[in-house]
Amino acid sequence: MTTQSEEPLTSFGRFTEPSVLILATLADGPRHGYAIMLEAERMSSQPLGPGTLYASLARLERRGLIQALPPEARRRPYRITGLGAEVLQAHLQGMRTFANAALASLDRGGA
Repeated sequence: MTTQSEEPLTSFGRFTEPSVLILATLADGPRHGYAIMLEAERMSSQPLGPGTLYASLARLERRGLIQALPPEARRRPYRITGLGAEVLQAHLQGMRTFANAALASLDRGGA
């Protein structure tokens, strides 16, 4: 039986990419929704819409990967939890392994 900490982000299905972006934006400190959207777009060059953002935040919070903090001036900041940092690191390491293997394949294929 897998525990919550062993569950990969891929269990989010089509919501994996927004979840990874959100966790990555929170890796260096708490942010509120609009700041998460701006940083996610800066990091990925892809916009993260408010509907996707807030649905993903709710999912991440339910899984214990982020935590909502007390509101500040009508904005609710979020922070990554220890579990969220572990899951993000494992996911990014997997992405790195995949990218390295794919790049090596391209090098061998002469493309």
